[in-house]
Parts: sequence; structure tokens; C-alpha cells
Amino acid sequence: MAISFTTKLTWIFALLLILVMTIQVRAQPPPGFINIDCGWKNNSGYVDQALILPYSSDGDYVEGGMNHEMLPEFMAGATNEQQKTLRSFPDGSRNCYTLPSNISKKYLLRATFTYGNYDRLNKTLDGSLFLFGLHIGVNFWEAVNLSNWDPSSTVLKEVITIAPSNFVSICLINFGSGTPFISSLELRPLQDTMYPFVNASVSVSYFQRYRFGNITDIKDYITRYPMDPYDRFWQSWSLTYGKSYSYPWISLNTSNKVESLPGTDVFNVPSAIFQQASTLDTNYSSIQFAVAQGPNLLGNNQKLLPIFHFAEINESNPNRRFDIYAGELLFPGFSPSLFQMDSKYMNGQFLQNSFTYFSLNKTATSSLPPLINAFEVYSLVGMENFTTDSDDVKCIKEVKKYYNLARINWNGDPCSPTEYSWEGLTCDHSKSNQNPNPRIVTVNLSTRGLRGGLAISFMNMTSLENLDLSHNNLTGAIPDYQLESLTVLNLSNNKIDGPIPDYILRRVQAGLLDLRLEGNPVCSNNRDTYCSENNNKKRNTTPTVLIAVIVPAVLISLLVGMCILWKLYWKGNSGDNEDYAMYEEETPLHIDIRRFTYAELKVITNNFQSIIGKGGFGIVYHGKLESGDEVAVKVLMETSIDESTDFLPEVQTLSKVHHKNLVTMQGYCQNKKCLALVYDFMPRGNLQQILRGGDIYSLDWEQRLHIALDAAQGLEYLHESCTPSIVHRDVKTANILLDKNLVGIISDFGLSRAFNDAHTHISTVAAGTLGYLDPEYHATFQLTVKTDVYSFGIVLLEIITGQPPVFNDPHTVHLPNWVRQKIAKGSIHDVADKRLLDQYDASSLESVIDLAMNCVENAAIDRPSMTEVISRLKVWLPALSSDKQSASGTPRRKYSMDSEIPKQFQMMISGVSNEGTSFQSGYTSGLTEISMFSGR
Repeated sequence: MAISFTTKLTWIFALLLILVMTIQVRAQPPPGFINIDCGWKNNSGYVDQALILPYSSDGDYVEGGMNHEMLPEFMAGATNEQQKTLRSFPDGSRNCYTLPSNISKKYLLRATFTYGNYDRLNKTLDGSLFLFGLHIGVNFWEAVNLSNWDPSSTVLKEVITIAPSNFVSICLINFGSGTPFISSLELRPLQDTMYPFVNASVSVSYFQRYRFGNITDIKDYITRYPMDPYDRFWQSWSLTYGKSYSYPWISLNTSNKVESLPGTDVFNVPSAIFQQASTLDTNYSSIQFAVAQGPNLLGNNQKLLPIFHFAEINESNPNRRFDIYAGELLFPGFSPSLFQMDSKYMNGQFLQNSFTYFSLNKTATSSLPPLINAFEVYSLVGMENFTTDSDDVKCIKEVKKYYNLARINWNGDPCSPTEYSWEGLTCDHSKSNQNPNPRIVTVNLSTRGLRGGLAISFMNMTSLENLDLSHNNLTGAIPDYQLESLTVLNLSNNKIDGPIPDYILRRVQAGLLDLRLEGNPVCSNNRDTYCSENNNKKRNTTPTVLIAVIVPAVLISLLVGMCILWKLYWKGNSGDNEDYAMYEEETPLHIDIRRFTYAELKVITNNFQSIIGKGGFGIVYHGKLESGDEVAVKVLMETSIDESTDFLPEVQTLSKVHHKNLVTMQGYCQNKKCLALVYDFMPRGNLQQILRGGDIYSLDWEQRLHIALDAAQGLEYLHESCTPSIVHRDVKTANILLDKNLVGIISDFGLSRAFNDAHTHISTVAAGTLGYLDPEYHATFQLTVKTDVYSFGIVLLEIITGQPPVFNDPHTVHLPNWVRQKIAKGSIHDVADKRLLDQYDASSLESVIDLAMNCVENAAIDRPSMTEVISRLKVWLPALSSDKQSASGTPRRKYSMDSEIPKQFQMMISGVSNEGTSFQSGYTSGLTEISMFSGR
């Protein structure tokens, strides 16, 4: 008896051991699987009991953020551990996860978001907009819209993409409409042959994925890993909508294995999904699908690509043939093969709108109606932006690690997209056949508290032109930075000692490198130019000395000046030109942009022949650089740099700001006889010219809102991303330039002022343009960023109405008052520009008018920030037209603010009776039902 008991016990322990080993084996994820529970605090991770897959904390994949849990009242309803925790990102405009990958490998990346009222603010149900964005790498993927969303429900986002390097990143973008957060991230490698329309320039976002057949077990509501080895979500149509397959629906299933022909299966759909299908009674002839976005979706212009999966599993009568339509005939006379997988899709041909009917229509020779086994829909994610050169990324990340720069907002890709480029970096985004990726050309880490030696990693940044490490605590010798591209090396005011490498000395002596070492021990016994002060003190005192000397001789100077003018007059008439080179200012501005000579400007502008504009600064000429690039040259003649109050602020401001919606300054001329600024040329002129240009060119409503969004983004950059913040002070339609693709570019920074975050305002003399002046600023001279918001509100009203800020109607009236009067007397349509020909959405018009009137509130405190303005504009204009390009020539991509309440997948069936009647309605002979497929 004892022996028998011992034997049984041994068997029990053996079975338990086998079970444990089996679980451990199953818990090993397939190669390349990454499973991240965002916000999970335990470094040891855990095994998901449903999937038998291990999940780990996100600490190794992201910097910053805060860990949270959903509130206890939502815990019980959570279907998995990943829903219970999350990481939020209250700080920074972009926060990125970096996941290891193989370069050029195809991946499925899935993110989930479960709010769970973790912050106790009830943000999803308080009536406000709760919206943030997602980037896949450096390109916009989708937005996460949780407005009016059940806090216990999960939003799911999924993208199929190609890794651009040895890592792939997903970034959360703060739109200013709620704190971004994330609950889980999952990365799944795919076969290179799968989804052949996905390539380096095209990714696709999951829109919907369904499997058909009569599935009754609620556990199979979502089919995923391990049935699908790539862990795709296949939603059951019958369980989603409670279908019991009543007449005329017929469910087919088979136990036979459904296989694919070698080389034809580019989707690797599990065989089990093909073993079930849905079809109709033989009295019916057509299945119709209507794919559409849901009622709470903020955009309506996603481009979709459908994929139909078929296999004939009716062994008794395989005579089935049907046509597949999407408005037009896509696939004629298709006949699914018996027990063989077949997928029909348009390779790379995306539908141009997101509401489309698909019809599977029985042909005249077919004895059976259509069937369907599975259906996928994806939306286009354009990958127009290029990632930074991989070598530069590697080097700058080594620098970040070397100096422990975690506190700097260096997150995601260093250069791309331009609006999120790393602070202190300047990148060259010009494309070339050899390398289309942006290159880092300037690194400015001045006054960052850097300690230790000089990072050797800078040596490998082969496009680096300007390296500024001044005013830190760097020690040791200067590395032998053998960079032919390096033109400025500023190491002043550190603790650097030791010899200067021969290579660097040779470049300095040849005039190829500006080396600055003043304030370092290495200069204690060295009087070379690179160890001397920049003579700033001497230069600062020079004007005072000159004035003291010149004052007694004012009369003589005036006489000399008159003689020079007389001489210039006669030389000009005689065709002889004065040598302006003698007037070149010896003291350059310490900025890292090109300085032109007057002689160069003459060549560029063809002797100042083509005038394209005039303003308070002077005359603007058209020009062309040696490279062939067109430029605008803004010139103020016959003045001195001290007499021009606008020149220095504009040069200094534009040398620091870099944004796609701010004008790019190519260089300047600092001549005692001529001050000039050289900009990129904008062939469409300015917004004022187009709005008041009669019928020569008329902007439609969408184009107007795009330009408004462009201008708003430029102002937000000045207000939020510049340190210190910059107030433009002269925002007006005449200062919003338009490139060849009608992208709005803010210009004319002569009145701009900067102030530190510690100050809510600064006091200045009122400046600006009549009609655009902030009344509060005009009364108090207290300048804040809200001054620009007021002026932008006037611009927005001009965009809506086509009217100038001040005009006669019949008496002089200010545009905001005119709008108020019109709306009070009639409808909002009375204020819309007549050239719009009523071609606009009324609700959009009303919302934009409301935004503009918010911006022009008399009290600055009542006006929105530019971040809020952008968020509201993106709600009404959620897609950037693909045919409208940025200033750099990169096409803008369309993106939607996807609410996840949900995309709808409608399905209906229609048929013909035996008498041959066409489409009919009613449950007995035609249209039987409409099913709302409600997504994730």
C-alpha cells in the first residue's frame, strides 16, 4: 500500500514538473518579440496568463515620464495586467520609446491606452478635448483621441513599418489638449515578404481586421498569438455584433487543412481562420461592405487599402465566381480555390477616401453566391521625413551618455521632424542622392555644466561645422579632431590644458578653422589670436571714443559727407560704381550664418535690378545664389548699423530660430553703406497680397486654414520652444509669406523681443501695425506672448472674411467689431469671404470665427495660448494635404485625429430573387441588415 502511494506521488510530481516546464517553454517569446507593460514598477516582470508571454517594465526603453495605476474601481474590470498600469508624460512636447530592431526589417508595432482615471481628473468625460499624437519614428502616425471615452476602455493603435536603423521608436506628442500616456507596447517581427506594399516610404496603420464564420466561444472574440504566430488581432464578426447567423446568412466550416501555394502567401493568415467562412442563401447574390470612419472621428480623409481573404471550403459544389467592386470593378470573375488560400488586394493603390462601398457580386455563370473568410483594412502612413544620419545619431547619443545629458530634452530623433529637433543642434536637411538623411552641422552645448574631458565622439561627426562647448568645466587636452568640415571650435572659458594638436593648428593658420580658447589654462603662456579675448571690451568702448573725437568736427564731417554724396551722384550718372568694399564693417556679428559683401549682393541681385517689395526697412530685391537657389535681399541703403534699430534684432533672432514655418535667413551684409538680409525667396508673395488680390488667385477654405495653422505653429515655436521666449510683435498678413506650395512662413522679425520665463512680461514702447495692435499692450506697454495671439486673431479674421483689419463700411471700422455686428444682424455666412463661394463647412466656419474672437479678447488673460490655437485648428483641419509641401520641399502628409470611437465597418447583403429582380430592400428579398462594426 505504501509502495503504491509512493508510486502515485512520484507520478504526480513528474506530471507537475512537466507542466511547469511546458509553461516555462511557452513563456519564452518568439524571437524578436518585445512585450512592454508601461508603468510596471517591478523590474522582474511577469508572465501574461492568457498569452503565456513575458512582459517587462518600460524603464529600459524610455526616459522621463511618471508611473501610475488606474483607479481601484476599474481594476476588477481589467482584462489583462497591461491595462492596470501606465506611464504619463506631463513634461516635454515629445517623449519617445526606443525599441531594438534590425535595420530594414519589417515589424508590427502595437500600442494600447487605458486611462482608468489614473489622475482623478476625469479627463475623458469632462467635456474637454483629450487628444495627443503618435509618431512612428520621425513621421506622424495617428492621434489618440480619448474625448468622451469610457475610462475603463482601451484604445488600440497598430502600425506595420520598416525599421530605419537598429532601433525603431514610437513617440508621444503633446498637442496641449491633455497629458499623453501609454499602457503597453508590443513589437512583432514580420517576414520580409509580408505586406509587400509596406516599404521605406510607406507604413500602414491598422484600421480594422475581421474573421468570419460562426464563432460562439467568447474566449475567441479576439484571435491572436499563438494561433497567429505574428500576434495580429483578428476580431470575430459574429461575436462583435451578436450574430447568430439567421437567414440568409450561412456559416461554412471545414476540418480540412487550407494551404497556400508556394510564393503566393504574402499575408501568412493562419489556416484556422480560413477554415471558417460566411456566405448567403442561394437566393441572394451580393455581399456589400461599407467601410467608414465613426461619428466621433475628427478627420475624414484617410487613404485606405482593403485586403480580402478567400478560400473555398464548400467541397460539394465549388462552382462559385464573383466580381469585386469598390465603385469600379477591381477584380473580375474571381473564383476561390478549394482548400487554398487566396488574398485579393491592390498593391500600393490606396483608396482616395475613407468611406467606400465594396461589393462581392455573383456572376451570371456562378451557381453559388460570394463568400468571405477574413477582411483587413489599413490606412496610409506616409514616411516623408528622413531620420538623422545613423552615424550622427550614434555619435550624439554617445555624447549625451558621456556628459550625462538626461536633463536636456534630447529625446527621439535628433534632427527630424524639424519642429522637434534637439535643443542646441542645427541640422542640414538638404537632400542629396548620396545621403537624403539630415546631418548635424552645429552642436551648441555652451553653459551646460559639462565636466570631464572632451568627448572623442565629435570626431566621427563628419558633417559637423560648428562645435561650441564654451563656458563649461571641461578639462584635459584637446583631442585631435581631424574634421575637414569643422570651421568653428569654441572651447573658451573651460579648464583645458595640454598641447593643441598639429592638425588643428594647421587649419587655424590656414584660415580654415576659427579656434577660441580664451579663459583656459592652455592660454596662460600663449598670446596667439585664439587665446586672446575677442576684443569685445575694446569694441564696446570704440563708439564712445569715436564720438568724443568726432563731436568737435561735426561740421567737417557733414561737409565731407556732402562731398561724397556729390561724388556718388556723378559716378552713378557716369556709369562708374563706387568701391563699397572699403566700407565693409570690420567687426562681424558673432552668428553662424554667411556674411555677404556688397559686391556679392550686386552679383546675386544682378545689380539690384528686380524689385519685389518695399517696406519700412527698405527695398526688397530678387536674387539668385551661386547654387541657383532663389533669394530675397532686403536692403537698407546709406545708413550705419547704429542707426538701424531693426537690423540687429532681426539678424540675431533669425540666426537662432529654425522652424519650417519661420523664414530662413541665408545671410547678411554688414556694410557702413549698406545693411542687408538675405532670405529664402517665397514665390507666392505674402498672404495679404493673395487675400486682397482680386480674382487673380483665390484661396479655398482648406488652403486658408492650412496657412493659419502654419502661422500658428511658427508663433508657437517662438513662444514655447525658444529660450528665452520670443514675441514677434508685428504679426500680420503682410508678414506671412507663402512658398510655391502655399506653406505659410512668418517673416520680418525687426520688432521681435525676447524675455525669460521668469518674467510674465517686459515693458517696451508700443510698436506694430495699425489694426493689429493688442489694446492691452498699447495701453500698458507690457509685452507678453498674448500680444502675438491678438495679432494672430486679426490675421485669422482676415483669412475668414478677406477684409483688411481696418476699412470703411461706410465709416472706418475695426475688423473684430465688423464681424460682431454682422453676426448680430444676420448669420455667420455674412462674414465669410464671398470668393469662397460658400464652399466651406458651416460648423468649421463657426468654430474658426469663435477661435478668432477668443484671440482678440481685450484682456490678454482671456486669450488662448498658441498651443491651444493649434490644437483647435487641428480639430477642424485634422489633415495636412499631401499635395501641399513644406518649405524644404517635403510633401506634407495627411493625418487624422482618430478618436477610436470607433471606425465603423458596415456590412450589408443584397441579392436578386430567382425572378431576376435587382437590388431590393427588406428582410425577405434584398437588403437584410446593416451591421455597425465598431473597432477597437
